[in-house]
Amino acid sequence: MSENNRMYELEYPAPGARDEAAGGVPLIIALQGYADAGQGVYQASQHLLQALEHRPVATFDVDELIDYRSRRPGVTIDRSRLTSSEDLSLTLHRLEDSAGEPFLLLEGPEPDLRWNAFSRAVTELSSHLGVNRAVALYSAPMTVPHTRPLVISAHASDPALVAELQQWEARMIIPGSAALRIELSLGRAGVDAVGLTAHVPHYIAASDYPESAWALLHTVEQVAGLQLPLRSLQADMEKVRGQLAEQVEESGEIATVVAALERQYDNEMARLRRRRENSLLAPGQDVPSGDEIGAEFERFLAGIAGDGNEDGAGDGDADGSDINGVNGDRPSGDDGDDAGDGPRDSSGS
Repeated sequence: MSENNRMYELEYPAPGARDEAAGGVPLIIALQGYADAGQGVYQASQHLLQALEHRPVATFDVDELIDYRSRRPGVTIDRSRLTSSEDLSLTLHRLEDSAGEPFLLLEGPEPDLRWNAFSRAVTELSSHLGVNRAVALYSAPMTVPHTRPLVISAHASDPALVAELQQWEARMIIPGSAALRIELSLGRAGVDAVGLTAHVPHYIAASDYPESAWALLHTVEQVAGLQLPLRSLQADMEKVRGQLAEQVEESGEIATVVAALERQYDNEMARLRRRRENSLLAPGQDVPSGDEIGAEFERFLAGIAGDGNEDGAGDGDADGSDINGVNGDRPSGDDGDDAGDGPRDSSGS
């Protein structure tokens, strides 16, 4: 570890390199302030700290990273007397899941400053502590209804890591964040980096929505191989669902909006389901290009021609066809182009 790094302070006693877990430990990145609709990221991190045994591993110097004017800490005035101020902290914790397996949690406000240095520091700590997989949490407002299962979209340094999850279909340019910068840094350092985004109904994005925290942590269990206590979050979810149901019942306007979003959601899920059922590709396999399809077909035809010449049937039977049913002469109307042009044209190349 760099002796010149003054951005964080290691706590004592600090875990040894590679920790005690065989094969390394997972890291959950839960930075608040960016893409946190429904407070899903904040609730997820606080739930873990409240539900599991934990201790700090490293504490970052927020004076180096936070612009207090953009994120002013709350100050309490009690009967004309200043009594306390909110303590902003950015900490790397060590926790153990329900089965006693260790993992790390980086939580606190997203830094306003020095993203490059911060991501290098987190990557350095991850190397020292034996992190083998990092999972960053995000929560974004989407045009989806609260009456349907919450969707988690995933991205990763290696798409195979999230082959079983819903992935982003299009190429996008989105506003950057410190967590995304950490993902890039860790991925370049050879650490598996995964990002999970909860799709929160846009009309409740400003309120606490525990379902987003539950869905994120439930997916973390799958991606990182952890066992997390989520029962209390489920109780909070049921409470919020009941409140939302009452609001929909009391307002015809809200009910109309929700019904329209349900139709849109159901149509999109049906489209994705048809695409999965009709796909002949393995998970993570890309659709071949037109040139690749054409070249493969040329090799196939050449193989047939070679086999025919070897067994003496290359000239075809009396009716002009060989034993494989492939016409030995050119089709009528052929303008003399080579056999590879047909497949390439049909694939759109």
